[in-house]
Amino acid sequence: MSESKWTDEELSAIQEDIIAALETVIDPELGIDIVNLGLLYEVNLEEDGYCEIKMTLTTMGCPLADVITEQIHEALSDIDEIKKLEVKLVWYPAWTTDRMSRYARISLGIR
Repeated sequence: MSESKWTDEELSAIQEDIIAALETVIDPELGIDIVNLGLLYEVNLEEDGYCEIKMTLTTMGCPLADVITEQIHEALSDIDEIKKLEVKLVWYPAWTTDRMSRYARISLGIR
């Protein structure tokens, strides 16, 4: 087993930076960030700097997929550890309002 490039603490800090950056990506229709909307399913960062974001959208036919993907690339461009980024849209499990944070629910008036 080879040594990891990052310590557990470093990896945790990088992951926190990634999530914080993704919280700046706002869904243009709802005005809430993709993290609080519960659109993120997985964030993986490999030691070679490859970062894969698995996420969904509120609806399959969302016309803003490209806009949100572009915003993700912009938001994560300042994180030096990320050398290559891929955003993969997944549709299972299907997104529901149950995935939203308390903050998002209050902001949108959903109980």
